[in-house]
This record gives sequence, structure tokens and C-alpha cells, in this order.
Amino acid sequence: MSKTGLLGAIREVGTERLKFLAVITGGHFFIHWYQQLYPVVIPSIKAGLGLNDVQVGALNSARQLIQGTLDFPTGMLADALVRHRGLILASALACMGSAYFLMGIAQAFFWALLGSGLVGLGTALWHPAASASLSNRFPERRATALSVHGMGATIGDTVTPLVAGVLLVAFHWESVLALQLVPSLILAFLVWRSLAGFFAGSESRPWRAAELRQVYDLAKNRLFLGIALATAFLQMGRVTVITFLPIYVQEDLGYSPFGLGVYIALLHAMGTISQPIMGHLSDRFGRKAVMLPSFIALGILFFLLALAPPGVPLAIVVSAIGLFFYTLINVSNAATMDVAGSNIQASSFGLSSLVTQIIVFPTPIAVGYLIGVYGMLSAFWLSGIFLILGALVLAPLRLYRGTGK
Repeated sequence: MSKTGLLGAIREVGTERLKFLAVITGGHFFIHWYQQLYPVVIPSIKAGLGLNDVQVGALNSARQLIQGTLDFPTGMLADALVRHRGLILASALACMGSAYFLMGIAQAFFWALLGSGLVGLGTALWHPAASASLSNRFPERRATALSVHGMGATIGDTVTPLVAGVLLVAFHWESVLALQLVPSLILAFLVWRSLAGFFAGSESRPWRAAELRQVYDLAKNRLFLGIALATAFLQMGRVTVITFLPIYVQEDLGYSPFGLGVYIALLHAMGTISQPIMGHLSDRFGRKAVMLPSFIALGILFFLLALAPPGVPLAIVVSAIGLFFYTLINVSNAATMDVAGSNIQASSFGLSSLVTQIIVFPTPIAVGYLIGVYGMLSAFWLSGIFLILGALVLAPLRLYRGTGK
């Protein structure tokens, strides 16, 4: 591969930036350990607390709502307190462990709901600060850096369901969740110490009228709103699959927690390969060249979830979904940050998330109701429709066209 290829692009970024990218990517792995523990344990929580499908949807809606509403203020905080971003990122891990501890000791739906909300808070604390830090340090390789950061997520997404499936077979689910607290606190300390040096020389930028004006102008920008709406349709499809594929695999198809873990791992494994490639391609050839065909392909694959027989055919479909499942989020985030100014990168991430999640958060509850009326497979048909609608929104947008090299 030439120097203009993916490996050349990685070599050109320099040692210090690579070290920073490695620390952020490693932390992202652990964040996604906690995120992907969630779908694997959902069937156990449902059975243990005697929940119905609407209540299961409500758990995921709580997670989505808290994340979506807090991404914006945590993004503003990360933009204003750049010097303390290491502490903000470390607190995300501590919050995740606390969330699962609460769900592990929960004796009623309310406490599980609160724990789900804390998982959303942990997500909101991590992603705006991490994405903005990478965007600021890699302005010429924005999607590539975000995609490498995403590789840490997909490795975590792949490993976690397998390990969690084994743990749930060997131990009671309440114990597995409650014991997440101590390692999360240790990891939070290590991430904080590792990142402190990178942000020590940064100056905090108290919010002024100029930054508020930039955010206000961004919120009115038609291109920004178009990207946010397309991303909302993408997230509606993704959250539907994340919420109800585990229920389908374990309850309808009769797989064990470990079998479920295998399917969830397959859902993310291919993203480890596809993320840096698609991120690089979008930097080189433009966002739409990657996003539009990927939206359509993912929509078709969601339809196939409803048609594929269990076993190898379903495993192939789930693996193919993994090529796009997380990668598209990174490219979408890069498209949003292309529109925003350099001083409001974290805020632009948070604002996009806020707009998106206002639309997305009722989706799991509504889909849970539809499943009760039309059956489980209707969830996958609906998720495919969401992606096709997202492609229609995306098609006329004039996005970043790439470097061409």
C-alpha cells in the first residue's frame, strides 16, 4: 500500500498523537465492555424481575434518553474544561460500574430503570469528550481517528458478549453485575492518570457569547439537521436490533446465554476490520460515498434478520451487519464535526446526539408494543425501514467530499 493508503496515513500522524490515540482507544474498549454487557444480560434481567416487552423497551429508552439529553451539556463541559477532559473520561468508567452495581442489587423495575439511565450517563460522559479530543488533534484525518477509536469499541463489543455469556452460565446474573463496580473504579484511576499529561498544557475556554452563537447557528444549519435526522433513523434501527435481537435469540430461538453471547459478538466482530477502512475511505472520497450505500446495505440486512433461519444463515447475516453496525456512527459523527467550528467540537457531538435521541428514545417502547401485536419479527422489518428512510434523507445532502488522496 502506498503512503497515501491507510498505513501511510497512520504513519504520518506522529508518535505523540499515536500514543494519545492508543490511550483513548484503550479506554473506549472498556467503555464498550460495559455497554455490551447490557444486551447480554437483558434477558436475565427480564426473567429475574418478571418484566414484559414494553418494560424491556423502557429500560433501553431510559438509557437512550439520558445519553441523548446529557451528551450536549457534557459536550459543552468538555469544550469549556479541556484541561480536565481526562477526569471527565475517567468518571465515565466509574459511572458504568456504579450502574451495573445498582442493577445487580435491584429488586424492582424502578432500580433497574435507574441503573439503565446511569449506563446512558457513562456513555454521555465518554463520547463527546473523546470524540472532540480526537477531532481536534486529527483535523485532517478526522474519520480515520474516530474509526480507530471505534476499533477499541468493536473489540470490546466482540469480546464482551462471549466472556459475559460464560460468566452468566457460571454465576448468577446479579453477582456478575454487582461485581462490575470495583474494576470500573480501578480502570477509571488508570485512565485518568494516563491522560493527565496529554491535557495538562491545554487551556480551559470558558464559554463566551461567540461559542454560544456558534452552537445556535449550528442548530439552525440545514446540513447539520439533515445529518442529525439521517443519524436518528440509523439509531432507531440500531436500538431496535440491540434491544430485541437478544430477546429473539434467547427466548424465541432457545439459545443459552453463551449462545446469545456468540451472536452479539458476531454483530460487532467485522467492524474491527471495516471501521478503519471505511473511515479512511470517507476521509479520502467523501462522507456520502461511504454512508449512502452503507445505509441501504444495512437496511437490507436488517430485513434479512426476519427471514434467515437460525444457525449458520442467521450467523452470516448478523456478521454482515457487523460491517456497518458501529462504523456508520463514526462516519456520521465525522460528518457532523465537519460542519462545526473547532471550538465547539464536543458541543456539536452533544447537540447532534440531543437532536437524534429526542427522536430515538421512544423507539424501543413503541417497538415493544408492536411486537406484542405483530410478533417479534416485526421489529426487524421496522428496523430495515428506518435505514431506508435514513438513506432517503441522506441522498440530497452535500457532505464533505474528501481529500482525494
